[in-house]
Amino acid sequence: MDDEPVKATNDDASECKRCAVQLGYWQDKYITHFIRPTDRRTPEINRGYYARVKGVESFIQQFLKKTNGNGQIVNLGCGFDTLYWRLKDDGVRMSSFVELDFPSVTSRKCYTIKRNKALLERIHEQDGEIKLSQTELHAGNYHLMGVDLRNIAEVENKLHQADVDLSKPTLFIAECVLVYVESDCVARLLSWITSKFMSTMFVNYEMVNMNDTFGNVMLSNLRGRGCNLAGIVACKSLEAQRERFLSCGWDGAKAWDMVQVYYALPNPERHRIEGIEFLDEQELLMQLFQHYCISIAWQGNDFADIDISYL
Repeated sequence: MDDEPVKATNDDASECKRCAVQLGYWQDKYITHFIRPTDRRTPEINRGYYARVKGVESFIQQFLKKTNGNGQIVNLGCGFDTLYWRLKDDGVRMSSFVELDFPSVTSRKCYTIKRNKALLERIHEQDGEIKLSQTELHAGNYHLMGVDLRNIAEVENKLHQADVDLSKPTLFIAECVLVYVESDCVARLLSWITSKFMSTMFVNYEMVNMNDTFGNVMLSNLRGRGCNLAGIVACKSLEAQRERFLSCGWDGAKAWDMVQVYYALPNPERHRIEGIEFLDEQELLMQLFQHYCISIAWQGNDFADIDISYL
């Protein structure tokens, strides 16, 4: 399998986020360090990324509220995500924050962090040591490491190096990651998580309803860029997204398309961003929203009541 086109999706997503941030959709003073200015994206793309970022964030906030500073976060296929820095700015406490991606991606992220004072200052703990190699960075409760998520033994070893505590509540995050991984590898990863962690939650953002005409066009475009959608079978429907987790031993799972997520976000904030750019055709945005979703799953009873109604 050629992983290069998959790695390139990180740059594309980062460029889209930077564009939306510069237009004022949400605040992120760190994304500009990771990606250069690029062409302006369409209003539909900008609103789509707003819904993605704010939807995923809302479930993360619910997890953090329940764990009260004792939770761990593992960001799978993290790319140039700036979540850790934004949480630090918000004064959020957590036990550990681990980011995993291909070594070629984490090496670029390590290099960028090393060269930017604003990024380094937020990960540095007083009297703490920063350990930095070409593909890994360890500082306080922040750990960035290169790994192939298809290799469970390697993933387990990296989490052990990051001092992840299997007994503490742990949140796993994946945004457009599992779809690029072979279904049997995803199943092994999800089963391994439930076998090791006593209390855990998973938040997954991904495609859905990919069997219709619009979905087929999306698939064709991605494959035209060389992306092998090895895990697309789980993206057939919301039920397939839930079943992916339930069949791997998770106690429960829920899923919503992005239409539901978008309209569950606070009305004042949604109305604010709708005034940033004129949207020529609402129908295209709704089609995009109908073909992406957020699914959550949990092991144990701590997170069973987390829901879209609390956004």
